[in-house]
Amino acid sequence: MYSRKRMTGLAAAGMAGALMLSACGGDGQDLTGDDNGAAEDAQSIDIALIAWEEAIAVTAMWEVILEEKGYDVNVTEVDVAPAYQGLAQGDMDLYLDTWLPVTHEEYWDDYGDQLEDLGVWYDNAVLTLTVPEYMEDINEIPDLVDHADELDNRIVGIDPGAGLTRVTEEDAMPGYGLDDDFELVTSSGAAMQAELAAAVADEEPIVVTLWRPHPAYAEHDLKDLEDPEGLMGEAEEIHALGRDGFAEEFPSLSGWIEGWEMSDDELAELEVLTLDEYEDDPQEGARVWLQDNQEFLDRTLGEDAEGLEF
Repeated sequence: MYSRKRMTGLAAAGMAGALMLSACGGDGQDLTGDDNGAAEDAQSIDIALIAWEEAIAVTAMWEVILEEKGYDVNVTEVDVAPAYQGLAQGDMDLYLDTWLPVTHEEYWDDYGDQLEDLGVWYDNAVLTLTVPEYMEDINEIPDLVDHADELDNRIVGIDPGAGLTRVTEEDAMPGYGLDDDFELVTSSGAAMQAELAAAVADEEPIVVTLWRPHPAYAEHDLKDLEDPEGLMGEAEEIHALGRDGFAEEFPSLSGWIEGWEMSDDELAELEVLTLDEYEDDPQEGARVWLQDNQEFLDRTLGEDAEGLEF
């Protein structure tokens, strides 16, 4: 079991703070109407947010959608344990970013029988070592050994306490014989992204620790190195969870979430808009993304997508 520390620095504080505020759907449609697909659902919904990149992005997206459908939406930022406790106790209605079977295994074991699994919306959540696409001679993690000098003997990492750092340092590097030739340079996720962007701009060699989903995949042409021994871990699934009784009280929303899936490209583009371009207003970034992705709304909401305007 590992924990990830992925939101760092002022950027993290800005993104997380933007979503700590409660949002009310006063401009949305009347729930008593017959044309919004939510008339049978309860009016108010409380969503727990743990400030990880993909959680901020998709929570902002659903906040915007639900407000347009007439819900009063309250988003509260919490840590991991309180999120699950809040759901189990009925204080929160919904949490959108549960990683299974590994990352949140402990909390699922403790609280799973008091929660409703609303389904998997993303199935390629992985930890990676990644290089720019222009580094044609490096395709697998073992290839790094022959390019240590070219890479200045550095793997550019993120936070020292992150699960990704632990897996890289304790499993992948010794397992692939990188210990003698490479140093894992840790600092922060923001620093890693800045160094990656600078290297790509000059087409310089670089290898970074990364994970999917991440906005860097929409910003750069990147290549995840193959992991023949599986030392970075297997892909996980991201689930949406509701409190006990959620589907009965929110039948329309439960149906939409059951039909919710996102590709790597869709999620990366949403993250860029909500975390970077509209860092201070992720809901506006979500609106921009939704304006350009009517096909996503149609397949997720079905006929209930009709008439939505962002």
